[in-house]
Amino acid sequence: MERGFQTHKIRKATELNGLWEFRAGEETRKVSVPSCWENYPGFENYEGKAVYEKKFRAGGNLHFLWKGVSHTGVVCLDGEKIAEHYNAFTPFETVVPDVKPGEHKLTIEVDNSFNEESALHIPNDYFTYGGINRPVIVEEVRDCFIERLHIRPWKEGELWHGEITVRVRQLKPLEGIKLRLLLGEEEVFCAEANAGCGVLSRVEAATDKKENSGFGNAAGEEVYILKMDLIFPKVKAYELEEPNLYYLTAQLIEGEEIVDDLIERIGFREVRVRGKEILFNDKPIQIKGFNRHEDHAMYGCAIPYEAMDYDLRLIEDMGANAVRTCHYPNDERFLDLCDEKGILVWEEGHARGLSEEQMRHKNFRSQSLDCIREMIDNHYNHPCIFTWGILNECASETEYGREIYIEQFDLIRSMDKSRPVTFASCKMECDICLDLVDIVSMNIYPLWYHDSPAEEYVNKVYDWVQTTEGAGKPYIVSEIGAGGIPGYHAWGNPKWSEERQAEILEAQIRAVFAHKETSGLFIWQFCDCRISAECFYGRPRTMNNKGVVDEYRRKKMAYDTVKRLFRDK
Repeated sequence: MERGFQTHKIRKATELNGLWEFRAGEETRKVSVPSCWENYPGFENYEGKAVYEKKFRAGGNLHFLWKGVSHTGVVCLDGEKIAEHYNAFTPFETVVPDVKPGEHKLTIEVDNSFNEESALHIPNDYFTYGGINRPVIVEEVRDCFIERLHIRPWKEGELWHGEITVRVRQLKPLEGIKLRLLLGEEEVFCAEANAGCGVLSRVEAATDKKENSGFGNAAGEEVYILKMDLIFPKVKAYELEEPNLYYLTAQLIEGEEIVDDLIERIGFREVRVRGKEILFNDKPIQIKGFNRHEDHAMYGCAIPYEAMDYDLRLIEDMGANAVRTCHYPNDERFLDLCDEKGILVWEEGHARGLSEEQMRHKNFRSQSLDCIREMIDNHYNHPCIFTWGILNECASETEYGREIYIEQFDLIRSMDKSRPVTFASCKMECDICLDLVDIVSMNIYPLWYHDSPAEEYVNKVYDWVQTTEGAGKPYIVSEIGAGGIPGYHAWGNPKWSEERQAEILEAQIRAVFAHKETSGLFIWQFCDCRISAECFYGRPRTMNNKGVVDEYRRKKMAYDTVKRLFRDK
């Protein structure tokens, strides 16, 4: 299942899920894809390279999409290299033109090792799984096809507007192509195109001549960016209590034939900042959220759609209204579910707890910027995403770190001006980057990592922020929580007992809710998750045990505590 909705009616698309041949060392077996090899018996702790292979039938111009390969993938079609990619958490794609119809073999060499080329996937307080962890799709496309469809909605008076951007990829010169847009079944735009896909009237046409990647893309192919502003007089706003969604379809028409299409699901809403408030359609929001890792005892990070929905049902049951995708972009299907349920999402680029030395890695800038580009390009349309985040607990106290924060925020704002930006800091009294954000966010753990009373420490951190360039901005407690080992109960409620976790969370949540100028909190965390063995950090069970449910989603005592406090708020 690629998405939570149908993305094409005209274009032929085939998901290459199901059983693949898996080879690692001398071992060969059949495994399902998507999956993580740490969930294959005998490979629970395997680090290194493995090969996945599958035969399929197709022909013509083949557009391959990989939604997630962890964490480095090298792809060959019939023995010829066609793509390579770094980062487990973002999609990548390529086009192979003029493939002979018939049976073909797709091979993906996957590497999950920590090596000198990897700046982001390092031993850390979460686990780097290996495998093809998200869906694989092959599409048969024409010589001209739609690569992306984005919309930026905004409201003027009583009318919703949309800045629409269509990215069209042309493998060979074509003429006589029309672009048509539909909202639901209603046509909202149609224009004749001239040679080279430059659309006439109301459209700014710009060409971005792609460099040949050397992996089979057609030499001389071009990508055209087509932009237009439209008015949508009949639509209803996307509200968290009533998440109205619409299908926006772009079609390419040659003569009387629709030759290609791309369907996106969208919502009409605005997110902005006013003083110390975060506004969603001009109404202040109060966040009651969870940090959630893509991690499951049975599935690793390759979580099935049904299990994603179960997570969200538990989150909704507790009265939460928001999820932070710590510390990397999430599966699109999870975001689709959040869109449908009206759950706010803070999505962030991939990086956690990196020192200045680690941020000076030779590949850090390129790998982290690539991750941001791919995250925003692929997830732009999700109305649930209310903020983009970066660089959790990285070197925001140093001048070099500040350069990196500036660079990444500049990239985000160049790609998306419709959402505020933030980052989660733990640099109390020394952070020098709070002027760069629209929303200030701090990770704090009173009563857990130190014995400060919760209310006293919540006030202390907020008061310090008001002495910095972050003063007067919206403020979120982006992490707060305590550990609890499932099933551990003891007299006196010592640390790591379920009772002590529930007590600490109650004090923390009450302290944040009592602070009237705070826009909310994200509890660390929804579920227990596996961590790198190299990054033990004194974590019992080699797990981060701060979940209110365990890795199997079994409730701890803290579950009912959070549910009571969130539902009373």
